[in-house]
Amino acid sequence: MLEKGMKAPDFTLTDKDGKKVSLSDFLGTKIVLYFYPKDNTPGCTRQACAFAGLNREFEKRGIKVVGVSRDSVASHVKFAEKYSLPFVLLSDPELEAIKAYGVWQEKKNCGKVTMGVVRTTFIIDEKGVIAEVMPKVKPDTNAAEILAAL
Repeated sequence: MLEKGMKAPDFTLTDKDGKKVSLSDFLGTKIVLYFYPKDNTPGCTRQACAFAGLNREFEKRGIKVVGVSRDSVASHVKFAEKYSLPFVLLSDPELEAIKAYGVWQEKKNCGKVTMGVVRTTFIIDEKGVIAEVMPKVKPDTNAAEILAAL
């Protein structure tokens, strides 16, 4: 996994509106880049709604929130509409960014081992450098922890 102080890998993915978005598009802006397993699951929904609830606080501080999962653009559209998510959601079905950021890992559930996205948040500074890495975050408190840290 990437570490604090490293250059954040650039990527280009499609957002929920079908637009191509690159990490480099955000240079000059601080970003909260969070990776999550799946739209419309309990933990991922709580995490997204927590970010949505604090989105104005992030915006006041000039911080953009960007969520990434393997879900399709169509899934992101439904997820964003259902929960009024005001931030960017990116679709990464080919695992381009997910693997570049090291969040595609073995997961154990009920004794079964599978590969999947480990819920992880990166704070990326205005120069594209990783300022903070928060692995295995809790969905309910992640957004508030980030605001407290900033």
